[in-house]
Amino acid sequence: MKKTYILIAFLLFGVSAITNAQQKMPTAQELTVKDVDEMAERLKLSSTQKSVVYNYKYELYKFQMDLVKKQQAGTSKEDDVTKFYRLQNQTNDNIKTILKGEQLPEFEKLQEERLNGDNKKKKKKGKKDQEEVVTGIEGLKTGIKP
Repeated sequence: MKKTYILIAFLLFGVSAITNAQQKMPTAQELTVKDVDEMAERLKLSSTQKSVVYNYKYELYKFQMDLVKKQQAGTSKEDDVTKFYRLQNQTNDNIKTILKGEQLPEFEKLQEERLNGDNKKKKKKGKKDQEEVVTGIEGLKTGIKP
């Protein structure tokens, strides 16, 4: 009888662990808030700009979360990924239209940092610790991640 209780306890513990692991994926709203807050800080967005950027980014992240779910279920198509990249480019273009003055170059810089995987912590390392980073199309050809 004790063995049965122990077995049930382990089974419940396993189910609980699996459930918690699946719940760790952030929601579209959480991703949007984090992204927009970073942009608002770096670009010094007005409240109106922040609201508009939030709406654009939320739609993008909502589509991205749907795509991830489809990929996990094995029902995604190559066309879905193409649609996502198209929406991403359209979202960035829409955001650029509402930016003014110094915000546009800073937005471009932010986008470049995200594409290159730059991180503030990486920039603090000395030259000895840094390795040469290949970006652009040459980085893609080599298959080496920066």
